[in-house]
Amino acid sequence: MDERDWSTFKQKLNAKAGIDLDLYKEAQMKRRINNLVMRKGFKGFTEYFDFVVKDKDEFASFIEYLTINVSEFFRTPEKFSELETTIIPELLKRSSKLNIWSAGCSIGAEPYSLAMILAEKTPGARHRILASDLDVDILEKAKEGIYTENELKAISLGRKQKYFTRNENNKYVVSPDIKAKIEFRRHNLLKDPFESNFDLILCRNVVIYFTEEAKDKLYRNFFQALKPGGILFVGGTEAVLNYRDMGYENHRPFFYRRPL
Repeated sequence: MDERDWSTFKQKLNAKAGIDLDLYKEAQMKRRINNLVMRKGFKGFTEYFDFVVKDKDEFASFIEYLTINVSEFFRTPEKFSELETTIIPELLKRSSKLNIWSAGCSIGAEPYSLAMILAEKTPGARHRILASDLDVDILEKAKEGIYTENELKAISLGRKQKYFTRNENNKYVVSPDIKAKIEFRRHNLLKDPFESNFDLILCRNVVIYFTEEAKDKLYRNFFQALKPGGILFVGGTEAVLNYRDMGYENHRPFFYRRPL
């Protein structure tokens, strides 16, 4: 596969889906997409693209593959425990109504996990949880709030019984009260403008294929989107090494604070 084929493919993808692969690590993404193209039996990137763009379901599957939608409830339980027992109580001391953004929310497990925590810590309070993702089809799955037993493996029995009901297909459906607490929206982290005034931003296991330049810009944009004293929570393999240059304080491992 020659460079011209790859370049044309990138242009077509950006024009169709607004995904600029120049902001991703080229070697890793090229290898990942090439594996898919070969597995599907096509000779080149553009030949494959011209095929999937004609089929809505095929294109949706391709975008889901591209955006790496892997998530689970209370992912990395020890860090979520720290969020629940330390970070959120600290934030609640400064504000009774939190403004939270789950950036790259995938199937919705993260924002729903947050909603459960807040429902228990502040019954009746009206916090805002914005949940965004690039993939519109995965957002639809998140809005449905229907999950398998395996996707709920990190949820306690008590929470499972309290916040889910089992449907006729033996899957678990998020309670309407918890669903109502989430505002789902499509958002491209590398392209679209950011809101501001957030108390907490979670962006975990999202930036794995981003270039260093793209990550730097993203974390600087998050800094501007936080309130003074607001917290950025990143994934366990995504430490922000130059956080001081961006203005953050290293509040706790993988929790970075915009100073008051």
